[in-house]
Amino acid sequence: MIHYPVLLKETIEYLAPKNNEIYVDGTMGMGGHTAEILEKSKPDGRVIGLDWDEEALALARERLSVYGDRLRTFRRNYAEISECLKELGISKLNGIVLDLGMSSYQLDLSSRGFTFKGSEPLDMRMDNRGKTTAAELLNSRSADELADIFFYYGEERQSRRIAARIVEERKNDRIETTDRLAGIVAQAVPKRFHPKKIHVATKVFQALRIAVNRELENLKNILDEAPALIVPGGRLCIISFHSLEDRLIKWKFREHSSFNILTKKPVIASEIECRENPRSRSAKLRAATIK
Repeated sequence: MIHYPVLLKETIEYLAPKNNEIYVDGTMGMGGHTAEILEKSKPDGRVIGLDWDEEALALARERLSVYGDRLRTFRRNYAEISECLKELGISKLNGIVLDLGMSSYQLDLSSRGFTFKGSEPLDMRMDNRGKTTAAELLNSRSADELADIFFYYGEERQSRRIAARIVEERKNDRIETTDRLAGIVAQAVPKRFHPKKIHVATKVFQALRIAVNRELENLKNILDEAPALIVPGGRLCIISFHSLEDRLIKWKFREHSSFNILTKKPVIASEIECRENPRSRSAKLRAATIK
């Protein structure tokens, strides 16, 4: 399948990889950013690639095998970078890259319920070793708990109406598939409140994915830890795809005195990139050096 690493040129410019330095791609996915870092840091730059999606990691390992021992990979979440460094005997990094978006593989081919196109199991776990699926959340949480998830993680204004409808519907039968959930959301929200540019269930699906994978907690943890993991002058580059992530990154960059912000405003994709890869339209890159 065709792989489009988002904001690749801009990310590499801010990261500025060099020979003999060590970098982490904390969300390796299909390996687009990893490959470019390895190319720019020839002949002896190294990358530690992390991804908790087993299938994506296997594909990336095969694709990047030409780089040999310059690349080490781990099936880990990026919030576990410090544990990986301890295992490798590495004290500091020269930079970290995170692309917080969903890959085309995960959305189109994983069959884990990240998209409401078709009918898939409501799983949504990035790592299938995780205990809680989206279906388990939907069928066990109270209406108030579900409404909070939809409102705080999806910024869904119809959260209470949707949550109440879900609780009513699951009395008849467990909600287990993406098409059934999408249908319930569409029925719960009055037509006048259906958005024009996105599916009415988009924010609910986003919220469930964030909750299942503890995405905001993981992002907060790495933003707090990064200054201790990266050498002075080293760089942290993060690509986010929705306002919750972008606000958290912006606040943490300002809050920590260790960060010297390189991007006063987030960098967005060019018109050409947006045409070639529509998923890049919502991408925002923020970068900082460590003082």
